[in-house]
Amino acid sequence: QVRLVESGGGLVQPGGSLRLSCTASGRIFSINAMAWYRQAPGKLRELVATISSGGTTNYGDSVKGRFTISRDNAKNTVYLQMTSLKAEDTAVYYCNADIAPWGTPVGRPYWGQGTQVTVSS
Repeated sequence: QVRLVESGGGLVQPGGSLRLSCTASGRIFSINAMAWYRQAPGKLRELVATISSGGTTNYGDSVKGRFTISRDNAKNTVYLQMTSLKAEDTAVYYCNADIAPWGTPVGRPYWGQGTQVTVSS
């Protein structure tokens, strides 16, 4: 069974930094695009950043210039380096990846369980 597991969330002060990791495991044939989303209480889930299999990145306007998404294909892992954190960044952060398992002709989205990031003094 394919699964995604996030780690690295926690409490950080405004202006601080945090790095999130998400690792895919299971019988994986290929991983295409990977992404980070977040959802704050009472708000819709928001796209934070995406990275293609070739390394092309895109960012939501609210995090552009502050967050960096990267991936290590050998480790089946995607990272989100967050800097200059603001209180508005407080949310549950979810890893997403388009994955084709062995024996499946096409990929589909998989989601991690989420990790809480709280930015507060």
